[in-house]
Amino acid sequence: MKRRDFLKQCSAATSGLVLMNVFPSWIQAAIKEENSLPYQSLFKIFTNPENQYRPFVRWWWNGDKIEKAELARELRILKNAGIGGVEINPISFPLRTDDMGKRSVDWLSDEWIELLRFTLEEARSLDITCDLLVGTGFPMGGDFLEKEECSQIVVIAVKKIKGPLKTEFSLFDLYKEADPAVTNPYSGRTMQMLEVKLVPDPLSHMDEVINLSDQIKSGMIKVDVPKGDFALYGLVKIERFMSVIQGAPGGMGPVLNHYDTAAVKKYFNRMSDSIQQKIGPLAPDIRSFFIDSLETEGANWTHDMMSEFEKRRGYDLYPYLPFVLFKIGSMGNTTGINIQYPVKMNKEFKKMTDRMRYDFELTKAELFEERFVHPFTQWCRDNKIKSRAQAYGRGYFPLEGSFEIDIPECETWLKYGIGEDISEEKFTHYPWHLGRGNTMINKLVSSAAHLKDKKLISSEELTNTDMVFNETLEIFKIAGDQSTISGVTHPVFHGFNYSPPEAAFPGWITYGGYLNEKNTMWPYFKHYTDYRTRLSAVLQQATMFADIALLAPFADQWSEYGAQNEPFPTLVSPAYQMLIWESVHQNGNACDYVSERVIRDSEIKKGFLTYGNRKYHTLFLIEVHSLDTATAGKLYEFVNSGGRVFCIEAIPDRSAGWKDHQKRDQEVQDWIIKMQAFPDRFILLKKPAADFIGWYKTIQEKYQIKPYVKIHEPKTFVTQVRYQVDEAELFLFNNSSSKHSTVLDISFDSNIIKHKYAWLWDAVTGKRFRLEPELGRLKINLGPADSKLIVFDRHKKGDLWKENPLSGSDVKELSDPWEVEFRHYDGTVKKETLNRLADLKELPGYTHFSGTVVYRNTFQVTDKRKVNYLNLGSVFGICEVRINGVDAGTQWFGRRIYPLSGLIHEGTNEIEIKVVTVMGNYMKTLKDNVVAQYWTNQKRKDQPLQSMGLVGPVAVY
Repeated sequence: MKRRDFLKQCSAATSGLVLMNVFPSWIQAAIKEENSLPYQSLFKIFTNPENQYRPFVRWWWNGDKIEKAELARELRILKNAGIGGVEINPISFPLRTDDMGKRSVDWLSDEWIELLRFTLEEARSLDITCDLLVGTGFPMGGDFLEKEECSQIVVIAVKKIKGPLKTEFSLFDLYKEADPAVTNPYSGRTMQMLEVKLVPDPLSHMDEVINLSDQIKSGMIKVDVPKGDFALYGLVKIERFMSVIQGAPGGMGPVLNHYDTAAVKKYFNRMSDSIQQKIGPLAPDIRSFFIDSLETEGANWTHDMMSEFEKRRGYDLYPYLPFVLFKIGSMGNTTGINIQYPVKMNKEFKKMTDRMRYDFELTKAELFEERFVHPFTQWCRDNKIKSRAQAYGRGYFPLEGSFEIDIPECETWLKYGIGEDISEEKFTHYPWHLGRGNTMINKLVSSAAHLKDKKLISSEELTNTDMVFNETLEIFKIAGDQSTISGVTHPVFHGFNYSPPEAAFPGWITYGGYLNEKNTMWPYFKHYTDYRTRLSAVLQQATMFADIALLAPFADQWSEYGAQNEPFPTLVSPAYQMLIWESVHQNGNACDYVSERVIRDSEIKKGFLTYGNRKYHTLFLIEVHSLDTATAGKLYEFVNSGGRVFCIEAIPDRSAGWKDHQKRDQEVQDWIIKMQAFPDRFILLKKPAADFIGWYKTIQEKYQIKPYVKIHEPKTFVTQVRYQVDEAELFLFNNSSSKHSTVLDISFDSNIIKHKYAWLWDAVTGKRFRLEPELGRLKINLGPADSKLIVFDRHKKGDLWKENPLSGSDVKELSDPWEVEFRHYDGTVKKETLNRLADLKELPGYTHFSGTVVYRNTFQVTDKRKVNYLNLGSVFGICEVRINGVDAGTQWFGRRIYPLSGLIHEGTNEIEIKVVTVMGNYMKTLKDNVVAQYWTNQKRKDQPLQSMGLVGPVAVY
């Protein structure tokens, strides 16, 4: 038994009993330490974390072409790379790939279950944790589903007509128009015309609509169009409209209806019963059942959708449904927002249908929560297995969707632009995610977890469809640090492909980063996994601090545009929404998103909005126009008790939804009038035209919102987050720029750090160093891609932090010619003398190099006391340095500065620098390799050539 497990059992045994005296003194002390988790124990977890804190990987079982020997081999590869767990993820076999004649094993077949059993045993022997995907591919489904158990969608077809005109349309014409452009349509989908209507353009009242549905049975719709502009509307129900995306054999076929409780439970139980009847309980060998992307692509129907709607909302939506829906395109995205696909509506009619649209979105979200999320979490509990899910997509509650999930999950992507300069102007005019790995949903998911006091928050991380073969450990770190800042404590890397070593190069790749032992960076991957492990280990013990709440205008967005597809909404309303929480953190405060449900369920205590263990003194409403009456009443209670509400750009003036809306609008307005009686606590703010950081800093100063850490010169690329545990305060700062450095000039709230000492915990090495702030103020260099974990606690003694200086008084640049050895990935070796260092992509003959470049030179030292550091300057790749044959270390991000103490002598010194480059430039040249060409030259657009090698200048000082 592990010491920690033994201590937990001992601690549990003493709960409520006076038994301490029966244990030896060392056990008594250890139990006291374990229960209180003081600094020393926390630092031990940080510096030598257990396997459970290591990153996981999504492990694609490509086509389920799996064999025991290879499963065992790959588990050991992952173990050696510092991976602590795998998410077993059966998926389709990748296109353009030679399967070497290996056969697939059907999901849930006896053979597949035996291979699963073997995998779980092997993982257990290696202390590797396993999660298991529910179904195969995404969203879940299969050919075994009955027709009524499959997903359904109701869509519109609109044909514009100009009268006077007599014409006719076949149902086929309308079906073709209505057919949504989903990613993976099911070949057996069936369509049913529910209604056909002739609608004037513009439309002012329902009395103007002519119902032609009595012609549906004939298969032809004859229309006598009066003079003017009209449109023929077809309301079409499509059953089994989409197939599982990338499903594996046994799990391919139509998608499950997530709005059908019986079908959902039947699906879950079929999976668990099939496995457990053969090999026994999956717990504890399976930590969690996992639900992947809920890309249901606009599914909006089930047999009782309209009756449930009427029961919940109090009126019949069906006659108005065609005017609530948009045209559906790829991924369920609405295509009728920015183009006038439906008819124009007058102001009053549009207001009515917008309110009805909100009611429809709300009903769908409620049914999804009740009929899918509830059964899923209950099924997990029944099997004594945790639930882990990406409980968001299109039309689900973006916050509450994660409330019930044991391990809520968000997404962090790799895309070109991460680490680059992205201005706020671009943020509000271009896709919001540019320059950011963390997606829109991250802060919502982590906020949901915090509201439910959960510390284990996972992320599908390093998702990569743009820069395969060009991944670097530095870009991993930048994106990963952004993920951590957004609240993630448990990365699940995306992903590791099941790929036998004899598979044709580069192997079997579904998608995702090229995490493979054939990648040039793979021997160094453990540097990154060790770094993330230490951060995860300490942050999973702590609670993220926040005392400011944000309410996004989801009710308004659902009303006007419909629910968006998270985590990549096609429309963000307002466009600057994400800049608000970023600016709060960049200025030394911290916030959570909340929802109207959270506000309604909160208690008001001494000027704080309190929900569970979270409490907020300030609430920002981000262009919120619509509020539920109960929400408005609770906000008045909050303001009346001393809390403060900032309304950005808009003061709420109405309710959402249709029934009794005039009465409810008046109630909301009455509550607003009452809040406006407190002008110092209910405040309208204008958003800035630019510089959101400066805007929020001005608000801080004007309204005395005290930051817990004052960042004296905030930067868009520098942000922070605060965690708390027992008597320790933890502050994580990160620089998300790959180019810019800054001096982190910060002052901490004296009440927070009183009677505590400052430490820098280095997550790269696992070491700690003492800091010496002056009156709570610190100045620390924060280099490109750098991060600093600063901890305040009561520990006193330790080594003083000493920064590697960027330069010195006596700088000697190594300008002599360099002897360079090019060890190409293809096995060839070439030696050359370079008179100057340069980016390899700019050197003829090396533009498409991949592999290891060894640079050798010498430098003279007359007084070794004056030479203390080596600065490599600009480096594109992972670098190892040897001085006089002695290893000086490996560096894989940011500044490449090496201390030289004990490594040099007076006279001639030899230096050897190995730089490991990315593979992408080389892969572009493999014209006969269809896999290499797909990812680097043909997918979306050509991948740009990447910088590589040692650029310098290299100097000692």
